[in-house]
Amino acid sequence: MRRPLQVVWFKRDLRIVDHRPLALAAAAGPVLPLYIVEPGLWAQRDASGRQWAFAAECLEELAVSLARLGQPLCVEVGEAVKVLGRIHERHGVAGLWSHEETGNGWTYARDLAVSAWAKAAGLPWREERQFGVIRRLKSRNGWAQAWDRDMARPTTPPPEGLVPLGGDWPAQLPSAGELGLAPDPCPHRQAGGRAAALEVLESFLSGRGRDYRREMSSPVTAYGSSSRLSPHLTWGTISMREVAQATWARQRELRMSAAPDAGRWRGSLASFSGRQHWRCHFVQKLEDEPRIEFENLHRAYDGVRPCEADPDRLEAWSRGLTGYPFLDACMRALDAHGWINFRMRAMLMSFASYQLWLPWRESGLHLARKFVDYEAGIHWPQVQMQSGTTGINTLRIYNPVKQGHDQDPDGAFVRAWVPELAAVPDAFLQEPWRWEGATGLDYPAPVVDNAGAMRVARETLHTLRRDSGHKGAARLIATKHGSRKSGLPGAGDRRRGRAKPTDSAQLALDFD
Repeated sequence: MRRPLQVVWFKRDLRIVDHRPLALAAAAGPVLPLYIVEPGLWAQRDASGRQWAFAAECLEELAVSLARLGQPLCVEVGEAVKVLGRIHERHGVAGLWSHEETGNGWTYARDLAVSAWAKAAGLPWREERQFGVIRRLKSRNGWAQAWDRDMARPTTPPPEGLVPLGGDWPAQLPSAGELGLAPDPCPHRQAGGRAAALEVLESFLSGRGRDYRREMSSPVTAYGSSSRLSPHLTWGTISMREVAQATWARQRELRMSAAPDAGRWRGSLASFSGRQHWRCHFVQKLEDEPRIEFENLHRAYDGVRPCEADPDRLEAWSRGLTGYPFLDACMRALDAHGWINFRMRAMLMSFASYQLWLPWRESGLHLARKFVDYEAGIHWPQVQMQSGTTGINTLRIYNPVKQGHDQDPDGAFVRAWVPELAAVPDAFLQEPWRWEGATGLDYPAPVVDNAGAMRVARETLHTLRRDSGHKGAARLIATKHGSRKSGLPGAGDRRRGRAKPTDSAQLALDFD
């Protein structure tokens, strides 16, 4: 008789290196590597064809890597509980192995259902921590030190081999259309897969990242100078531990370097290391309080904005037709790339929430679908942060005209993405309505009065914050979700200080 299977359930950890569940399962018995394509997940409003295209490329490379170990990836389509039940009934399952996942509300409910199934079947489900997020965290005290210790652990090598199971296991990935996903062209999307992740990391640490600190804020420079690791971390083609340790190793090299640009490198990698902490810091928020995907973190903001978005305003913003050139250029660039830098993500969300006064859930869903690197644990806490509903963050209302002048001073970015403005002189490019020839442009007038809308939004929210009950609830939120300053340097460089996450600062809407 065959031994029962150790099922390794791949989710958003599509690699074999530093994959502790795979290594532990292989030591326990014959392994079935399993990926479940869940139509219910891809039917959610935060899912998109561009995300599936990236994930499919990652899965194709993972399948090759597993086949080389001896047992190819099994791909099943359906509900997780039903798929696992069929495998157990037909082949026998000795144990289920996976990484912990902090995903959207749908995956949270699915994991509860799988846990109940495993318990009823008498099967152990062992979940390993994938990065610096701690499940059932009782206090934020000591969180930063725990992150350093976890990232400093040795990476887990892949098994030397997997026992071939034989048989005809399904391996075909469905198309986006078969999953019911709408056509979603994204011509400049990053390629998926571990090989691409390793190339992106190496090119950043050896060349592209030198001016990261000063070039990550502008979309003119950020596409080349940012790490671009975010979709790979989202889908787990590379682990956060690998990124952290590679960063620390490069920082140690730079300490000994006499190169003229070593100082610029050191500053940029200090910022980059800090953002690795920030990434996990924000995912921890959703892990601790899943409701913030759907509800205001501070409940005093319930009912402040309308429950339903103004369809005309939402449409203009979503399509990059607000009449504010720099904002529209950013939305169009995001549509074509599936990525844009953190400051522009913040500006897009801020404009939707303040100037357009749209409910953050609707505008947040649009951005989620556009982001190939959509990470629910970063996205929703940051969406609320940029919308002013956390109760503990400074209100930051971005002026798209000022941002255009600051981040695109010669207008190259706007001209690349808003060709309708080709005839507009440079002096009027960020405010074309002021040009005498504006009436002849095939470009809309501003959808709202920017200055007036900013003023009303600011007054409304500041009035609410002055309410006597606001501060008490805000203190409780800060106690639960606010960062702690550990006072310790990073584990990879004991003499190096590093930026700590702070909820009063402007942080990334995603890891750059």
